[in-house]
Amino acid sequence: MWNKEQDMQELDSMLSQLPREILQEKLNKVREIMTYYHCAMLEMETKLNVLNKQFALQNERNPIESIKTRLKSMPSIREKLIRRGIEPDIDNIESNIYDVAGVRVICSFVDDIYMLADCLCQQDDIKVIEKKDYIKAPKPNGYRSLHLIVEIPIFLHKEKRMMKVEVQLRTIAMEFWANLEHKLRYKKGLSEEQEKKIGEGLSECAEISASLDEKMYNIRNMIL
Repeated sequence: MWNKEQDMQELDSMLSQLPREILQEKLNKVREIMTYYHCAMLEMETKLNVLNKQFALQNERNPIESIKTRLKSMPSIREKLIRRGIEPDIDNIESNIYDVAGVRVICSFVDDIYMLADCLCQQDDIKVIEKKDYIKAPKPNGYRSLHLIVEIPIFLHKEKRMMKVEVQLRTIAMEFWANLEHKLRYKKGLSEEQEKKIGEGLSECAEISASLDEKMYNIRNMIL
């Protein structure tokens, strides 16, 4: 979740060389845009919870195991803009950074992922900006997940505003692998040979994880 106080302190430090009037204007603008992203994130979470409850009523089971949300920190946003060769200004955030607001959906089975993604994409107030399927085409390191960048409306006091949200959908096995891969791969002080062996081992674990998903899916279908 967004640590508003910490983010504002870090941003204040980064912009401390600006005249006081401009600094206050920038800080107010950041508070505003981050609040909009926070609202969009909550809106998407609500949509997913509604779908989960609907399918529980219809099919007597929940396709969603858990939902996690996060907002990028301002230093992280700034670093990403600089890495892309874009002026790290607040006005450049919305048009260049699509994953400020993120929602991660942990599903029971792979077919639940595609079913939920289709349901979201068919809603008439959601616009799909980008779709990346790392389940059918995993990343070289073995990473698997379905990523959607969507625009979703938030309703303010006097206006409706479209905000971008990144939605990641993955199974429990994919989430388990991704969390441990992040912890293991980025250990410091490893030799090139060690890093290579770790990469190979993690790729093998990703294959085992995918096989587990398939076996569990087949067992569920046998029961049904």
